[in-house]
Amino acid sequence: MSGPSALGPRIHLKVFLRSLFLQASWNPEGMQNLGLAYALYPALERLYPDSAARSAAVKRHLTFFNTHPYVAAAILGGVLLHEERIARGEEGPDRVMAFKAALMGPLAALGDGFFWLSLRPAAGALCAALVPVIGAWAVLLFLVLYNVVHFTLRARLFWLGLAFGDRLIEEVARARLPARGASLRAVAAASAGGLAAYLAILFGAGVGGAWGPVLAGGCLAVGALAYFLVVRRVSNYVVFYLVALLAGTAGALL
Repeated sequence: MSGPSALGPRIHLKVFLRSLFLQASWNPEGMQNLGLAYALYPALERLYPDSAARSAAVKRHLTFFNTHPYVAAAILGGVLLHEERIARGEEGPDRVMAFKAALMGPLAALGDGFFWLSLRPAAGALCAALVPVIGAWAVLLFLVLYNVVHFTLRARLFWLGLAFGDRLIEEVARARLPARGASLRAVAAASAGGLAAYLAILFGAGVGGAWGPVLAGGCLAVGALAYFLVVRRVSNYVVFYLVALLAGTAGALL
């Protein structure tokens, strides 16, 4: 085995920036494996000057790999830590393979829950609620809010992988992403409710004439009733037909 070279901040930065393209060569067989190998290559090139050792290192990262593309940064950081140990002869290649296999699933679920189901709806709903105030600037605000959190967490996770390796899960748990995700979902619900209230009042004032206040209040009441029924696990069909009946009755009266 060829002698190792220490990885410095420049190589770490290269790997991190390349990880942003993790899914650029997504494929049905290996999924994110080509993107993973591409991101890791500057580090593998430094650690394994011998072409045969470098080729073996690249090949072991061309096996199946699939996780959340943002949280994958944590795995890449841990892989670099393991590869340095492998290059120094301190452990075998099976350790880095086991590391990736053990974390792909849990981190995928964590990333989906936080980014897709919490952060994106919260930022979207909040900015949608601000459209009446700031207009089209809400689009730019969404991009800024979402990506500030996205890139900050992505960089933080990469550093955690580099620093803690196999103890990565313990450190990620301290970030309390599920709890933070619950708070973000509450923000999304409140923003959507505020926007619905605004639209109901606007619609009632513009269309309902003398019945405007009643129509606006009715829209808000129906929304609150629907939320209560869903929380109580009443069938969605029941909620749908009830709302349709109320809407029909309001239309007949108006």
